Amino acid sequence: MKQSPLNQTPRKVGENGIDQDPEQELALIVARVLDDVTAGRHPDLEMWCSAHPEHAKPLRELWGTLMVTQALGKEAGSRKTQPETLAAVFELPYRMDDFVLLEEIGRGGMGIVYRARRYSTGEVVAIKMMLKGELATDIEKQRFDAEAKAAALLSHPNIVPIYEVGEHRGRSWFCMRLISGKNLAQLLSAGPLPAETIARILMQVSQAIEYAHQHGILHRDLKPSNILMDETGRPYVCDFGLAKRDTGLASLTKSGAVIGTPAYMAPEQAAGARGQMGPTSDVYSLGAILYHMLTGHPPFQAATPVDTVLMVLEQDPVPPRVLNRNADRVLEMVTLRCLQKPQDLRYPTAGALADDLQKFLKREPVSAAFGRFGQIMAGLFRETHHAPILQNWGVLWMWHSLVVLIASVATNVMFLSGVTNRAIYELMWGLGFGAWAAVFWFMRRQQGPVTFVERQVAHVWAASMIAITLLFPFEGFLGLDLMRLAPALSVVAAMTFLVKAGILTGLFYFQVFALLATAVLMAIWHDQAMFIFGIVCAGCFFFPGYKYYRQRLDQRVEQ
Repeated sequence: MKQSPLNQTPRKVGENGIDQDPEQELALIVARVLDDVTAGRHPDLEMWCSAHPEHAKPLRELWGTLMVTQALGKEAGSRKTQPETLAAVFELPYRMDDFVLLEEIGRGGMGIVYRARRYSTGEVVAIKMMLKGELATDIEKQRFDAEAKAAALLSHPNIVPIYEVGEHRGRSWFCMRLISGKNLAQLLSAGPLPAETIARILMQVSQAIEYAHQHGILHRDLKPSNILMDETGRPYVCDFGLAKRDTGLASLTKSGAVIGTPAYMAPEQAAGARGQMGPTSDVYSLGAILYHMLTGHPPFQAATPVDTVLMVLEQDPVPPRVLNRNADRVLEMVTLRCLQKPQDLRYPTAGALADDLQKFLKREPVSAAFGRFGQIMAGLFRETHHAPILQNWGVLWMWHSLVVLIASVATNVMFLSGVTNRAIYELMWGLGFGAWAAVFWFMRRQQGPVTFVERQVAHVWAASMIAITLLFPFEGFLGLDLMRLAPALSVVAAMTFLVKAGILTGLFYFQVFALLATAVLMAIWHDQAMFIFGIVCAGCFFFPGYKYYRQRLDQRVEQ
């Protein structure tokens, strides 16, 4: 049962009547979310964001980590409070309806798998049964039943078929084909596989996933241990316990929940962004499996699941050939296309990935090679996952553009008026912009907690202002005429935007080009240098500021 955060909103004023710090308020909200998790409730991201719109942005950023903590806490709690569920469920051999359970052949967090014989026909099959039985939560029972229903809808030569579904002594079960062989994870324990074997296996798996997608089912937990291999080397996709259908299963994944295996899940899945998941999320997981087959390791692997999730969200994978010199170059390109963080840069469908792998086996050119340059250019100018923080800076950047314009025009007017006292310029650009920086930072903190990335950007900006201020005394030390180093102001500003382009959005490369060109114009038209700089630099701040200001307004309207 969900508990609405509207009834437990933390007070913004403490008992002593002093306004509560925004960061402390956010910490209290996070603590209450974790209280819900500990109590077994399923916190709703959108509900909390609506109750606390001023903290909606940091809540969305933290939600993935909070939900991973939820999953880990439940797993640890299960181990501590229900040890009997990890013991043998039945004394084998055990007669169950028309089946005889012969031996346990595997288990996971939710189910246990037995090799069994159908009593009436003698057929040897696999029986998967709920591990916890009556101790299972309603959501676990629904997910287990959903696995059987999802897999039963699919009839594909590379998906483990479901024969029968039932219940015994409070435990749901389903009967499926027994695949006598190892799973892919066991095969990979010996190291990377040959290129052709890799392509053949993943091509068939991708075709199976494409078939599932065409039937409206996302797998959402693709990993080597969920791919079974028979004696002939044919792969079979299994474990649809986290599968999501277009209709009917939406309630099984609460809003913002992080489900799956961190090392193989897509960034949008790791962030808990359920509404953004689609077929390309499974394509990412297929790419992670391909990476593992090429290198012997998943693309991201850290000491804890939470650290792995953060790597998935923040970092790019090391190219496979760095870890394995013998990895095939073409398969490396295919892998890296699958593992693109922006969904539109991946293969659009699992079928398209399967087609490329088939072309590789036929020694034909793959589409990943042709699209390489386009992908690089598209990635160069796109926003990073940090770009949304600019919504906090939109109005401030518009004000900053006005301050820069006024200071530049005033500087040029004084210069043309014959003011040669450098101290006046130093005071205006030093103390003046120092005071403005203090006001700017105060206004930003009033909007809510400042993120780590924002502190980085603020330090870069502060460094540029210090460099610009020091240009005036350096002119005097070097014996140069006043304003001789003015073009350097534009170069410093360009370098600031270059750093921002790497952290926030590649669109800032256009500001870099504009400011470098401005430096040339300032050198040519020396007397009007600060006029030119003020207009261009103000525009570089105003237009992105207005863009992200509008984005923030639109987001508030949607909420």
